[in-house]
Amino acid sequence: MTTRIACLGDSLTRAQFSVDYLGLLGQRHPAGDVRLARFCANGDFAYNLLQRVDAVVTDPPDVITVLIGTNDARSSLAGYPVEQAMKRKQLPDRPSTGWFQQCLGTVVARLRAETDATIGLLSLPVLGQQLDGAAAQASRAYSRMIAEVAATNGVAYLPLHERQTEELRRADPPPTPYREVTPAAAVGVLVQHAVLRRSLDTISRRRGLLLTTDHIHQNSRGATLIAEVINAGLLTQRA
Repeated sequence: MTTRIACLGDSLTRAQFSVDYLGLLGQRHPAGDVRLARFCANGDFAYNLLQRVDAVVTDPPDVITVLIGTNDARSSLAGYPVEQAMKRKQLPDRPSTGWFQQCLGTVVARLRAETDATIGLLSLPVLGQQLDGAAAQASRAYSRMIAEVAATNGVAYLPLHERQTEELRRADPPPTPYREVTPAAAVGVLVQHAVLRRSLDTISRRRGLLLTTDHIHQNSRGATLIAEVINAGLLTQRA
């Protein structure tokens, strides 16, 4: 029987700037065993994901993964263009930790009430690769909130942040300073990838980054960890 999996998230799930973890997840199973669908958009906050729940529950899947909060975490960092993001994503309130938890909790409550799916919340990928830096600390703090929401709502918590932290500590990459991704920088990655035919991993390597292409979006190594955490936490026991 085919397991239908709905993956909810932001640009990391859309995989326009990242290696596609959905594809890597599918490769771990025989053809036809899983069918993956994505519900996401670039730049989404937890509030935006809440607006996508109707589309998920209309045709309830067997498994739901939620990977959201990277943009919420970024909005807490100095230099992030909060006002522009609020306008672009039509946010009715300024991003905050409390609002993030409220929106994510509402997403999970609706998914639990309106589907019979197995639900897993992923903690966030590490922002940047300086574990003592402000960006990594923000992703850690938001991951703790995700763990709280998972525990409160009785759904699975998938420890992606913890796995990526272990990987960074083990590999000990160069302490490349975090830089906020601008629209021009994002377009630059697309140009290198689509026009110059450079792989995302090549772009990542040239920048001295272990898991990401730009401190945020995932290369093959980072995306593989996402697929591994989902598979181990939600799918292995269904086999």
